[in-house]
Amino acid sequence: MRDRFASRQNLYANIIYTILQNTIQTLLETLKPMQETSTAAIAKVSDYFKVLSEVSRLLVLCTLKSGTKNVSEIVETTGLGQANVSKHLKILTQAGFIERTPKGVSVYYQITDPVVFQLCELVSHRLSIHLEEQAQHSLDLKSFQRSM
Repeated sequence: MRDRFASRQNLYANIIYTILQNTIQTLLETLKPMQETSTAAIAKVSDYFKVLSEVSRLLVLCTLKSGTKNVSEIVETTGLGQANVSKHLKILTQAGFIERTPKGVSVYYQITDPVVFQLCELVSHRLSIHLEEQAQHSLDLKSFQRSM
């Protein structure tokens, strides 16, 4: 009985060690090219992601994915207030994600670089994988707890 218990402990310890080792290796591989990149370039990348870090801006971008819209249409689709939408449109325009085109008394907005959606899909995919891995690790740990 003790041998079986010790064997399970070793198994779970090895699983945890492997997970940590893989996480550290991935982190080191990610940081290596960044160390070779200039601080100014890294700051630009950081600024790019800061623009995408606001939920309301992502809602606005998703609304524009289907095509050009004016402020009223964006407000109606997102459920955000007009002042809030205008603020985010300004930030997205300044960052180069969208462009504005005046037409009569209205201004229409459209996506300038659809790569932003590929980036969001990539992040969503990675988050999904990460959550699945966390769920599996949680199950492994619960199994370990029950065996104690």
